Amino acid sequence: MLFWLVSHARIRAMPPHVAFMVLLPVLIVASLAFWFYGKQRFLSLPLSRRVTPSGGMFGKFTPRKIVTYLYARWPEFILGFFIRWIFPIIDETTKQWMRDHYHGKVLTQELAEAIITINQPVPLQDLEQIIPYATARDIVLNVPLDIVAYECTCRRSRPVHCEPTQVCMIIGQPFADFALQHNPEKSRRLNTSEALDLLRAEHERGHIHAAYFKEDHLNRFYVICNCCKCCCGGIEAMVKYNNPIIAPSGYLAHPDEGLCIACGACVDACAFGALSLDITAVVTWEKCLGCGVCMAFCPQDAITLVRDERKGVPMDVRLLPKTGAAQKAPAPGESLPVPSGGRGQHGVIGSQSTTALDD
Repeated sequence: MLFWLVSHARIRAMPPHVAFMVLLPVLIVASLAFWFYGKQRFLSLPLSRRVTPSGGMFGKFTPRKIVTYLYARWPEFILGFFIRWIFPIIDETTKQWMRDHYHGKVLTQELAEAIITINQPVPLQDLEQIIPYATARDIVLNVPLDIVAYECTCRRSRPVHCEPTQVCMIIGQPFADFALQHNPEKSRRLNTSEALDLLRAEHERGHIHAAYFKEDHLNRFYVICNCCKCCCGGIEAMVKYNNPIIAPSGYLAHPDEGLCIACGACVDACAFGALSLDITAVVTWEKCLGCGVCMAFCPQDAITLVRDERKGVPMDVRLLPKTGAAQKAPAPGESLPVPSGGRGQHGVIGSQSTTALDD
């Protein structure tokens, strides 16, 4: 019914703020109905209380808690609504508010695998150097790590989408068990080996790993998304609507002019339009997020990822427990090792060489 109202000609002809006020009562009623349906007629279940933030003048039923629950319970519906109707109309102030409360951090293949194989707890807060947004900058990981594969809400919200769809990876508690309890048909628990296989398969498809943080999800990191450029809402927000809700990995793609044959494979692979062709491949600094997809797809092994301090500090969980802020991340100008599933060893940049990781 709500989608029928939204698509109705009279509603679409209204100014955005008027249409919002008309639809708001319907959305509230529908939300309450979904709440009781999702809770199997209970007001709240223990996992719901753990996922939603505490406090608030109305106890259990603060508006923030309701929004948090609805997003966690029916992310496909909520995210699809934002992609179709909110992203195209919001102004710059709203864009800033949105990315301060909900944002991602690009992970190279190596950094994503490091999260999955972590062997010590990471209970850190307010990592401003790594997560350059106003809120939601905590990383809380316990071992053994709970990992759940979940249906990608971006892909499932599109009429035509990439396959497979069960590629998002919910990380840690209480989020992992919440997904299994509330959406068992869309989720499955993964062991470390299965999680690594999923990451590598998505990397080979040219998809981007991103760690997402949300203020309403306990103010912290809760999921690794494996993003495709045709379906991902975060990539669409950046490329189409100029809303940078994804922070760079801390690395920059660096083509080797001596090896590059200008075949264009990297240009086709880049989700952010950061590469172009001249005599060789050329990187647009402002657009490159250092995801490493171009490096994996280069048939000449002509691209490396190089640390660039202007791109922020990498989210390397292997260093976080020791330093609290990843101060010992690779130095500016240092090349990143080739991730598992990459196409081979890369050459030397300056005085520092790369070392391939074992598959």
